[in-house]
Amino acid sequence: MSHTCGPFFFPLQLGRIAGAFDVIGVFQLITATKGIRVRRAASVAVTVGAVLATGALTAAPAQAVTTPTIAAKTGYVMNNANGAALYNKGMDTKLSTGSTTKIMTANVVLSQTNLNLNTKVTIQKAYSDYIVANNASSARLIVGDKVTVRQLLYGLMLPSGCDAAYALADKFGTGTTRAARVKNFIAKMNSKAKALGMTKTHFDSFDGIGNGSNYSTAKDLTKLASNSLKSANFRAVVKTKSYTAKTITKTGSTRTMAAWTNTNTLLSSYSGTIGVKTGSGPEAKYCLVFAATRNGKTVVGTVLASTSATVRAADATKLLNFGFAKLG
Repeated sequence: MSHTCGPFFFPLQLGRIAGAFDVIGVFQLITATKGIRVRRAASVAVTVGAVLATGALTAAPAQAVTTPTIAAKTGYVMNNANGAALYNKGMDTKLSTGSTTKIMTANVVLSQTNLNLNTKVTIQKAYSDYIVANNASSARLIVGDKVTVRQLLYGLMLPSGCDAAYALADKFGTGTTRAARVKNFIAKMNSKAKALGMTKTHFDSFDGIGNGSNYSTAKDLTKLASNSLKSANFRAVVKTKSYTAKTITKTGSTRTMAAWTNTNTLLSSYSGTIGVKTGSGPEAKYCLVFAATRNGKTVVGTVLASTSATVRAADATKLLNFGFAKLG
């Protein structure tokens, strides 16, 4: 940090001013210089002494943390340790959530009793047809392949696969038909939202491709992320940048899938990022639920309805920096 201490100090090494020795040294240096009058040296010595006496060289007080401006319509950041709000912009405004909905999809799956992540699920044509009909993001799952629940979670959260979301809803919903099972799974999503105190949230889809009533708030989604991060399996998935699944084909051979890349660019751009999930869509715009840990402190937050994928990451970066600055 630079210090401005007055007009006489440009020749001095301020870091070495420690007491009487340095003041005398200044006096000797100046009086030894041809043409410099003693009274000027004395003036410098007096000035140095005054600085030492008043403590003018002590560190400046910390500057107040400036609240950032974000492009996103709403945003919220909290201290994960105690739930305390660190930033708020329209935190209770209900908005479309896009694929950040899939955080709840994963949460419900990982909350199942006696869950076996190695259980295999056979990919149905209905999942593929759904992707095509909705022009939805996909994990590129192959009809007839057997895929583990663990692999489906990676396919859900990294490339934001709506086919993986459908497969999980079909697997973990209860009912005699696929439609009934999916309906039941979505009901479980809403029950979990209620249990978590997400009072301004409603899901009508398993993946965020809503039917007019799929919404949440920046605060509610941050609550959801905080709860989800309590699961070691969830943490393992959402911090992963890339994952290659090996599935079992109809004939019993092993298929090595093309790698799934995480759509959350903060994992590469922001040191300490531990998740969580992107979302986008015509109504949702660009959303991001995010979390990072630095120096043992974790900040969790959400931005909804930002203007582009690049800008939502920039918004989140600003809010993370602000959150950590507030925590000190």
